[in-house]
Amino acid sequence: MEQEIQEALGDWAKIIKPYKKASNKKAIIQLLNSFLPFIGIWVLMYFSLSWSYWLTIGLAIINSFFLVRIFIIQHDCGHQSFFAVRKWNNRIGWICSLFTSIPYKYWATVHGYHHGHTGQLEHRDIGDINFLTVDEFRNLTGTRKLFYRIFRTPVVLFLIAPFIYLVFSNRYPFIGFKGWKSAHRAQYINNIALAILYFSIIYFLGWKAFVLVHLPVVFCFGTIAFWFFYVQHQHEMTFMQWKDKWNYLLAAIRGATFYNLPRMAHWLTGNIGYHHIHHLSSQIPNYNLQRCADENPILQKYVTKLSFVDSLKTINSKLWDERQQRMISFTEFYELERQRA
Repeated sequence: MEQEIQEALGDWAKIIKPYKKASNKKAIIQLLNSFLPFIGIWVLMYFSLSWSYWLTIGLAIINSFFLVRIFIIQHDCGHQSFFAVRKWNNRIGWICSLFTSIPYKYWATVHGYHHGHTGQLEHRDIGDINFLTVDEFRNLTGTRKLFYRIFRTPVVLFLIAPFIYLVFSNRYPFIGFKGWKSAHRAQYINNIALAILYFSIIYFLGWKAFVLVHLPVVFCFGTIAFWFFYVQHQHEMTFMQWKDKWNYLLAAIRGATFYNLPRMAHWLTGNIGYHHIHHLSSQIPNYNLQRCADENPILQKYVTKLSFVDSLKTINSKLWDERQQRMISFTEFYELERQRA
């Protein structure tokens, strides 16, 4: 299969080239139909506090998807693909970060590293949700096995981890390599700007507006974002190799999924479900991803396609089995251990 993919998609760079061109018109339209609904729903949430908090929560869930859409704009700006002009990518990306609470330049730098190393077992903990191989898990002590099993539960991965990520991981430069000092400085500046914004909301609108309106939106957004990151790379038949056996094309086509969602869900999530095409080239703006897929069926032939129901099964992906070249569950791991005994 791997050889077939490489032969069939040998000219992948030529296929995707026409879709890498940014459109300022499409970018501005996306800005308007992302920020205006978000702000409008946020204001409606504020007034809904005097009506019913259940209504507020319902609106928060809806608005969290518009925040995902804003984050995808920030994401594309970080790749310098949203606008045709770099300065506008950086300006809009920074503004987006005040809404998402994810520092623009620091996150873009970390995410760029992820794109260059996705599917490499040496770098699995940067820009993605970490996991262990079968052999690594086998060699852990009993206590550390328990901690890992707790970490891989849905409650931790999709509720607790997003909270830690947004509140702590993005506030301090835990990740850094040579030449990243400017990204770290930008992160601190972003922290200060975010603090000023949050204190302003509390000062002018009261703490309820912040705690009961804004925070639910941000943390629902965090859960959605973590779920997408997880589904996009930790499906059963993903691609994971050590650097000496790593292949860029296979890491994109096999290592990322096509999350086959309803059209509205793709719109709300900035077409990030076409993740395999995004990993082929991060220079393709999100508003061109679907067209690229529709006009080039060969790009859809070998990718793992997941419906929402299919994606729920990825919750069982706990460990990477290098021998079988797939993610396995803890139940499968202990069955393998019984066979080895």
